[in-house]
Amino acid sequence: MRRRATLLALEALAFLAALWAAPRAGALWHALFPEVARPTYLQDPWFALLGSHLALSLGAVAIAAAIGLPAGIVATRPGGRRLRPVLDAAFSLAQGLPPVAAIALALPLLGFGTAPTLLALVLYAALPFLRAAVSGLEAVPPAALDAAAGLGMSPWQRLWEVELPLARPVLLSGLRLAVTLSVATTAVGAVAGAPCLGTPIVTGLANANPSYVLQGALFTAWLALLLDRALALLAAPLAPGEAP
Repeated sequence: MRRRATLLALEALAFLAALWAAPRAGALWHALFPEVARPTYLQDPWFALLGSHLALSLGAVAIAAAIGLPAGIVATRPGGRRLRPVLDAAFSLAQGLPPVAAIALALPLLGFGTAPTLLALVLYAALPFLRAAVSGLEAVPPAALDAAAGLGMSPWQRLWEVELPLARPVLLSGLRLAVTLSVATTAVGAVAGAPCLGTPIVTGLANANPSYVLQGALFTAWLALLLDRALALLAAPLAPGEAP
């Protein structure tokens, strides 16, 4: 576990170093794209784009969790099981709508910027939370629930003190999927004018500059992989006798 954490920290430092070096690596971009007159992306500070990208993607994940997890809890309660097909269909439809289409539909109401992008990301990330909550809570052993009831716990106490802790690995898997999807998809928000790591991609496409596209795509994918590995490390069980 410690070795994996160390390697992840080193990779995160490499990512930040590469982000710092990107506007200073003109020779590299010229060598890769000799036909491009201005291959180095200098229009926006890379760290500002990173901050905006993280705020937008992780903010969307937080909102999606606030929607998807309660919906999953309701769908596993005795009185809410009949709502499960409706909830699953609604959340599946929301994720099935392409983010670009969601942004385009939201533009007349919300205008350009982060708002339509945030809406599209929330729609896209809510389904993993719903399904993780349903799968995790349904996998709780009935014996654990019987024991909790035998101790006199109320339904809410059983949920918070027994069911959710036992469902934690599955819930973390849903979080991991939602974060990866959100970080990778946030780049699309540049179409609506949301500053993010996708901004160089859209700028490059608009100006036939493949160097900008490569730089934006590289850092977007690398960030998504970093966060995915960080959450995988968080969800990994500790070895016997290993300290957290």
